[in-house]
Amino acid sequence: MAIPNDRVRFNVGGKIFETTATTLAIAGRDSYFGAMFDENWDLQNNPAGEHFIDRNPDCFSILLDLLRTGNLYIPPHVPQKLLYREAMFYGLMDHVRSAKWGQFDGNRLQPSNSVTGRAPGDGTAIRASPDGGCCVAHGSMVHIYDWMLEEHPPINLDYQRVNDAGWVGPVDPTALVISTCERLGRGQGGMGLFNSTTGELRYKFNVTHEGVAKSYTAGALSFSDGDKLFSSCKGRSNEYGIGVWDQNTGQQVDFFYEPPGWSLGDADKLQWLNGRNCLLVATLFPRKDNCYISLLDFRSKSMVWSWSDMWSPANSDDRRVRDAIAMEENSSICVVNEFEDLGFMDLRRDSGSVRWSSRSRLMKGKMPDEPCYPKLALHDGQLFSSMNDCISVFCGSDWVLTSRLRRSFGGSICDFSIGGDRLFALHSEENVFDIWETPPPPIV
Repeated sequence: MAIPNDRVRFNVGGKIFETTATTLAIAGRDSYFGAMFDENWDLQNNPAGEHFIDRNPDCFSILLDLLRTGNLYIPPHVPQKLLYREAMFYGLMDHVRSAKWGQFDGNRLQPSNSVTGRAPGDGTAIRASPDGGCCVAHGSMVHIYDWMLEEHPPINLDYQRVNDAGWVGPVDPTALVISTCERLGRGQGGMGLFNSTTGELRYKFNVTHEGVAKSYTAGALSFSDGDKLFSSCKGRSNEYGIGVWDQNTGQQVDFFYEPPGWSLGDADKLQWLNGRNCLLVATLFPRKDNCYISLLDFRSKSMVWSWSDMWSPANSDDRRVRDAIAMEENSSICVVNEFEDLGFMDLRRDSGSVRWSSRSRLMKGKMPDEPCYPKLALHDGQLFSSMNDCISVFCGSDWVLTSRLRRSFGGSICDFSIGGDRLFALHSEENVFDIWETPPPPIV
């Protein structure tokens, strides 16, 4: 686009600024400054000679310099939240975020902040939102934080313990699904879709069996790209299995009943595999005495791949699997045991043994009296595994250990989550969570 190099004059809160149309165009069409250009990106005439904006001049100076240089420098006397508020007014939040932290890279992550919760211990889960915020499940409460780490009104589930939570997707960044336990003698339980900003319940996800709505416990969650929501379910009669709902309407569209001798309703982990159009379901120790991992195809109502440690020797590493994650590009499933050994299973075989990688072992000997079992995550070709108070990063075709992330405060890591170019780690002892970010690349 051809943009004239015309000078533009602003009066912001009584302070005069001058810049060029070329600099302002960097802000983009959807910004405050984008409205100053016509459809051909020619600067529209202003009879007043200057543009008056009744806003904070110090923040305007910082944001204007960001457009000029691509670099963000916030002087000590300017509160960050004030700058973020002004950036939202001008439509420059994406520019601020891009300058504040770079594209996610586990090997370059640095700690940026820590947030302490209101109550000690017993954090259930932490989940990153697509825009860089998060939610923390703590008992029957879910605490919501936006990407500026400002806390929104918490969601109180009336003494129903929270099992999992997750954002529906980028289309509606406020849509948060929460799964809870059924209350003994009270029914209820199940799942609901909430507005993460206001805490308002939009609708509940019901389970029906033979046309009758049932009370149930909802467990692990997963979302597909095709607007489907999956959850492990436990009912009082025959409602054991994996339920499927339409994310947009909340209507149940399918149910995969738990086959005899297998475990689905108690699943710790669900993961939708787009390439295979299947759902990974993993029920792991200590929730069950045995581990069960399977791939479900809802089109044929069949279990197309499965593995269990039921027939493994009692002293085998197979009997200590604590988490599992599917890696579609490698046609494999990665598992981790209580010593953070990584194991791999080939999805191209109907069933098979675990190939353990001893090179990944970071800890030997006994576990602590109250351990936080390891968790796994996969992001942009990097594998992450938590163990006690650190998170390990593995890369390459052989999954070589390349980095370790550790903070000294808060005790063991009970859960972590990646999203919005951030990693969130929830510690067990002090109910504190850390935020890790990748520094932006240097401006040349």
